[in-house]
Amino acid sequence: MALTVYLGIDVGSVTTKVALVDENGKYIDSYMLRTAGKPVIAVQTGLRELHKKALCEYNVQGVGATGSGRSLAGALVGADVIKNEITAHAVAASTNIPGVQTILEIGGQDSKIILLRDGIVTDFAMNTVCAAGTGSFLDQQANRLNVPIELFGETALKSQNPARIAGRCGVFAESDLIHKQQLGYDIEDLLYGLCQALVRNYLSNLALGKELLSTVTFQGGVATNSGMVKAFEEALNTKIIVPENHQTMGAIGSALLAMENHQYTQQPTKFKGWAVGDMHFNAITCECSDCSNNCEIITIVENNEVQHHVSKIKDIQGNIIARWGSTCGKWDLLF
Repeated sequence: MALTVYLGIDVGSVTTKVALVDENGKYIDSYMLRTAGKPVIAVQTGLRELHKKALCEYNVQGVGATGSGRSLAGALVGADVIKNEITAHAVAASTNIPGVQTILEIGGQDSKIILLRDGIVTDFAMNTVCAAGTGSFLDQQANRLNVPIELFGETALKSQNPARIAGRCGVFAESDLIHKQQLGYDIEDLLYGLCQALVRNYLSNLALGKELLSTVTFQGGVATNSGMVKAFEEALNTKIIVPENHQTMGAIGSALLAMENHQYTQQPTKFKGWAVGDMHFNAITCECSDCSNNCEIITIVENNEVQHHVSKIKDIQGNIIARWGSTCGKWDLLF
């Protein structure tokens, strides 16, 4: 007997996540992998691996896409709902964590804060500029200190005298870290000092002037770092809840949005099926010379034959499933 499910896809710059919920919104399964600069392959691999883990047949009734690559993912798989990360994370948190009012989210390349009141998003902020406020910053510094990122948190928690590291800028933070290292600080003190610096950066950039009320949840890949959790708890003087599936909350939220959309519209899904994982797609870039903007137009083609040296958009052959990049919107096409 097939299980009715809703599929969510979250394509980020660092990782891609896929998740399933049932018709009651209950979490079923998920899979996460590195995007590695190849979002098409990442989405396909995620679908294949998620389907491979299935213990029964899945009857997909709706698909949602989110993340920086949501338009691409939506075009590839046939998404019914395409929403931004703020909405996806808010829906996932409010569904899984009763009474949540503040969502802290830090990913590999950006960070967000979302405020909810009575389950409604009332305010939010994003940081996509400062490297010192993202997970990649911690990853780079851990690598420089020769500490596996998996051991970062537990090592940082051993700190007795954390180093005060300037965290307003990634460049200054790294320079200050090197200086403190040369002064003889222990590794655990440097690591927890980095956690505190990132938390100060996050709160001063994203939370300035905002009222952060309990219940507070911490989502995203950086929430795996127990040192970061402790640093936030100390700074906010409150207990931080880290959901069991904190790394895939964006995908779970997009699956819940797909479920709500299907239950409201009763429209059949556009999902192209699990076979999408085995299809061949080409990404072709051409320059539009119709005006002085000279926009780069990206076209995604479902085709088993690679098309070389295509210079004109009209010369692209095959089943075009998506196109974007024009300033005027002339060539834009999404399923």
